[in-house]
Amino acid sequence: MKTEAVRLYGKKDLRLEEFELPPIKEDEILAKVICDSICMSSYKAATQGTDHKRIPDDVAENPIIIGHEFAGELVEVGAKWAGEFKVGDKFSIQPALNYADGPVGILSAPGYSYQYIGGDATYVIIPKEVMELGCLLPYKGEGFYPASLSEPLSCVIGAMHANYHTTPGSYVHKMEIVDGGKMAILAGVGPMGLAAINYALNREDRKPSLLVVTDIDQGRLDRAASLYSVDFAKSKGIDLRYVNTGAMDNVAADLKAITDGYGYDDVFVFAPVVPIIEQADEILAFDGCLNFFAGPGDSNFKAPLNFYKVHYEFTHLVGTSGGNMDDMKEALEMMSKGLDPAGLVTHIGGLDAVIDTTLRLPEIPGGKKLIYNHIRMPLTPISEFEEKGKTNPLFTELHEICQLHNGLWNLEAENLILEKWNKLT
Repeated sequence: MKTEAVRLYGKKDLRLEEFELPPIKEDEILAKVICDSICMSSYKAATQGTDHKRIPDDVAENPIIIGHEFAGELVEVGAKWAGEFKVGDKFSIQPALNYADGPVGILSAPGYSYQYIGGDATYVIIPKEVMELGCLLPYKGEGFYPASLSEPLSCVIGAMHANYHTTPGSYVHKMEIVDGGKMAILAGVGPMGLAAINYALNREDRKPSLLVVTDIDQGRLDRAASLYSVDFAKSKGIDLRYVNTGAMDNVAADLKAITDGYGYDDVFVFAPVVPIIEQADEILAFDGCLNFFAGPGDSNFKAPLNFYKVHYEFTHLVGTSGGNMDDMKEALEMMSKGLDPAGLVTHIGGLDAVIDTTLRLPEIPGGKKLIYNHIRMPLTPISEFEEKGKTNPLFTELHEICQLHNGLWNLEAENLILEKWNKLT
C-alpha cells in the first residue's frame, strides 16, 4: 500500500513524499486518514526537531509523519483486533499514549514519534500500542472533521477537569471548576479559547454562573460573540461577557470589578504572555485556581506570582497539556450528540498545503487550519471562498453552503470537498 505523507527529517525539514507502507502485522491496523487539523504543537515539533521531547533522535534516517489531530476510517484490521474493530469503522486517536516501549519511551505519540502513523498522510499503519492502550477511539457521529477536532476539544475538557479547590481545614482537593462559580478565560478567542467557551456553555454536569472572556482584538471578540452568543449563554444560566482589555488602564482591577470585588474561582490563561499571567494571578478569588493552558516554546519562560495569596488566600496553580482518554471519549460523545466544533475552523487546505502551513502557523491569523489529505488545495480562508469563486466555481458552491451555516465549515461543505474537489480540479 502506497501512502503520501508529510515527514519530518529535522528542524524545519518537512517533505511531502510518497512511499510504500509495509504489510500490516496481525496486531496492527491499516487506516485511511480523511482529515487532520494542524496544531501549534506540530509547529513546535517541526521547528525544534530532535530537541523536542517526542521526536526520536534518529529522525534524519527514519523520518516521522507529523500531525496528531486526525480522523478517518479503517481499511484493514489485523487478526488480533478483528473482534473489536471492523473495516469501515470511523475513528479518532488519542495521541498521548504514555507507552514505555514507544520510539522515545513514555512520551511517544502518533504525529511525533512514528514512521508509519501521523495525521498528515493518506494512509497509515496504526501500531499495536494504540489499540492496547485503548487509544483507537470509534466515532459514531456524522462526517469526519468533528472527530479530527475531538483532540483539541479534549485538551480544554482536561483543563477544566484538572482545576481544583479546597475546603478550609481539610487537605482534600475537590477536582473541577466551581459549579455556579465565576470563570475567566484570558486571551480566550483563539482556536483553543473558542473550544473552551463552547465546552463551558454546553456541558451538562456543571457550569459557571459568570464567564468573562478577554482579548485585545475586537474583531476576534466579535466573531466569538457571533459563534457563542450572550443570549445562548443566558439560556444556559450563564452570564457571558466578552471584554476588550486593550484600552483598560488597570486590567486586573476592571476585571475584578465585574465580580463586585469577589474575584474569579477559575481562571484560564490561553496565551504564554507574562502580563496576562500576572492579570490572572491578581484576579483570583479566595481558593481560586489559575490554569496555565498555553504551552510556551521557551524552556526558561517565567512569570511572577503572588505567593502571599498562595499562603493566606489558598490560591493555586495548575498546568495542563492535552487531555486523557476519558477527556477524549467525552469530546467524541458530545460531538456524536450534536456539539459542533466548526467555529474553531477558519481555513481549509489539501495535503500540499501542510508544509507551508505548519512552518508558518504562528503568522497565519484565524483559527484551526483543517487539512483534507486526499485533495490538492492551497490553504484558503473560508472568508475568501466567495472571491476565489470568481476563478473556480467550486469555491462559489462552498461559499454558498457555508453562508447557510453562519459562515462556518459544515458537513455539507465537507461532503462537497470529498466528493467533487479532485474531479473538478
